[in-house]
Amino acid sequence: MDSNYSAIPKGSFVELQMHNEPHDFRSQQKSLLSDDGNRVNHPKVIDDFDDLNDDDDDDVDTDVDVDLDDYTLVLSKPNTGSGVSGAVFNLTTTIIGAGIMALPATMKVLGLVLGIFLIILIGILSEISVEMLIRFAVSCKARSYGEVVQIAMGRTARVLSEICIIVNNAGVLIVYLIIMGDVMSGSVRHIGVFDQWLGHGFWDHRKLLVLVVMVVFLAPLCVLDRIDSLSMTSAASVALAVVFVVVCFAVAFIKLIEGKIEAPRMSPDFGSKMAILDLLVVIPIMTNAYVCHFNVQPIYNELEGRSPQKMNQVGRITTVLCVVVYASTAISGYLLFGKDTEGDVLTNFDKNLGIRFSTALNYIVRVGYILHLVLVFPVIHFSLRQTVDNLVFEGSAPLTESKKRSLALTVILLVLIYIGSTMIPNIWTAFKFTGATTAVSLGFTFPALIALRISQQEESMSLSRVEKFLSWLMLILAVIVSITGIIGNIYTIQSSSE
Repeated sequence: MDSNYSAIPKGSFVELQMHNEPHDFRSQQKSLLSDDGNRVNHPKVIDDFDDLNDDDDDDVDTDVDVDLDDYTLVLSKPNTGSGVSGAVFNLTTTIIGAGIMALPATMKVLGLVLGIFLIILIGILSEISVEMLIRFAVSCKARSYGEVVQIAMGRTARVLSEICIIVNNAGVLIVYLIIMGDVMSGSVRHIGVFDQWLGHGFWDHRKLLVLVVMVVFLAPLCVLDRIDSLSMTSAASVALAVVFVVVCFAVAFIKLIEGKIEAPRMSPDFGSKMAILDLLVVIPIMTNAYVCHFNVQPIYNELEGRSPQKMNQVGRITTVLCVVVYASTAISGYLLFGKDTEGDVLTNFDKNLGIRFSTALNYIVRVGYILHLVLVFPVIHFSLRQTVDNLVFEGSAPLTESKKRSLALTVILLVLIYIGSTMIPNIWTAFKFTGATTAVSLGFTFPALIALRISQQEESMSLSRVEKFLSWLMLILAVIVSITGIIGNIYTIQSSSE
């Protein structure tokens, strides 16, 4: 007898989906989100599922109005997204960006002992917040950072969180372009790579050079519509970042052995008003270096065989890698340049390092890190574009199904980011602002509030005493860092104007 059905391959599974009902139920209770962020039960969905799963009666209840023709047999293939290594590369790329360039300057303000302690502490707290975010996002079936915020605190909080993501990511991408311009075209106190190679030319025009880089190199990568498509570029960017760290550390070690390094500052300087103001703004700059929370959910969504435990493994590997890279860069960069360390340490590599092959090493460090930023840029842009789309075109088809909308958003965002890079003077200014506001909110304030609110709403997701203590600790520290950072920024601006 002929049959229209075929055997189901191993590793696949079957699910029943309704023709006329939503396929994506956002909670374990098969509920939908209302405009105010509260759960609204869908009675037809619940009744149909309860009736289909009624194991207490082997006979079909003719009183139940369930038509199996309303359901479609869907053959689902196993999840074939990125593996653990690909997820680690993507998450590491999200974290290790321009923030690493400002860390040596933070050592100049904090001193080595307190500076390294804070790099480790903030890294650990950031990982705890990521694990909390994943735990509650998965339990609520949220597909994005904004969705889990909405489930916990309502629609207004979601809009606020998405605005924070947009401001933070746009600020980071602007910083990338500023660094590219500083290194390639030079700045007031430093010579650009092209000037050293080729002398004066059109590359002296910073805005023009950055525009060429954006159109030729960045735009083609930014139009990709899936983050797992960027796994290879992420791996290459991590490798380039490691090359930068290894060269810096090796040069600092050689100069230390040869006795060519001055004694570094070991503790903060409280000797002047300006030193105290710098101290207030430097911790937000450090918190900015670990913010990756907006990309955690997209990476989790495309993780092969995904589970909270597997994503926690990704997060912990990433955190260890980032702490090692950050600490090595901060120490070696500060040892190399001491009190002359710039807010963007990359610009310091235009002078003789005082060792053999100094010129070649300078070029390797600067050019290698520019390539790193070129490869990181599309990963951050992906999250920015997704968030803008969720905020502006809520309820529309996904970007992967609307190529025209995706391309239009990409072009508009790149134009605005380019304009921003021509208006902000340096990366220290940008990091002081985003670090004290959006970065602290995304990395610590929102995750802590999510954990505290959802654990109160759902008994099955209650927090242990330790988890509750850590949540409150993160929340209190985030508020303190944000307030002191904003006050420090205001006083710094006033002091500069005087």
